[in-house]
Amino acid sequence: MRIRFGVAFAVLLFPLFCSAQEIEDRAFVASCDGSEQRYVVLKPAGFQEDQPHDVLIALHGHGSDRWQFIKGTFDESRACRDVAAERKMLYISPDYRAKTSWMGPKAEADVLQIIETCRKNPAVRRVFICGASMGGSSSLTFAAMHPDKIDGVASMNGTANHLEYEQFQDAISESFGGSKRDIPLEYKRRSAEYWPEKLTMPVGMTTGGKDVLVPPESVVRLAGVLAKLNPDTLLIHRPETGHTTNYEDSRAILEFMLQRADVAATKK
Repeated sequence: MRIRFGVAFAVLLFPLFCSAQEIEDRAFVASCDGSEQRYVVLKPAGFQEDQPHDVLIALHGHGSDRWQFIKGTFDESRACRDVAAERKMLYISPDYRAKTSWMGPKAEADVLQIIETCRKNPAVRRVFICGASMGGSSSLTFAAMHPDKIDGVASMNGTANHLEYEQFQDAISESFGGSKRDIPLEYKRRSAEYWPEKLTMPVGMTTGGKDVLVPPESVVRLAGVLAKLNPDTLLIHRPETGHTTNYEDSRAILEFMLQRADVAATKK
């Protein structure tokens, strides 16, 4: 495992600067409850559905929706889009129950359904997941709960422990189906720190030492355990920063995840 030491999330949406990329806003009927849900697909220039390609799923932060990582101009979203475009990946940003998801059961079911839809195309090789803040937390949760569905995870400024996390508790309890006092096992199930052995895929994470919105301690502890279990782990911890990851660090964990996945693929 490698550890590096060393803007709060904006939700302003601007037109995409690359007109050659194709955007599709897709609706689907959620299998878990029959509701209409949505996700956005960003296709790289010259994309062909029948040619082998990977998928990168980007999960938005608290208070936002599927468009944050499609049109956002903050560093984390730009890095995700740029890496996906350079790799000719199909880039997907779901609502996953939108503004207050935190990867509760319905959000989890929606992401699973989207992945199943993607994998119906035999040209899809691998599926990766990433996100920041709530999305960073949710990407770790999903990867730990469904390691067989994910080929790599990149988490920026997330939490790995919902039993200790204290922010946004009204939203999380609604998403999870109750408070941590009422259903502690559900909170434990969705806390990646308790399931490090499930994170067998390449893992990239960033944390800020002065982050009070999503404190870094649980992710730092998780990285320490993964150091013994999974050599394909990278933590970039910046003691001087808060709830933000710059463009360079965001790219670094995404590229680490993809490069390590490439190496693993050559060994199969």
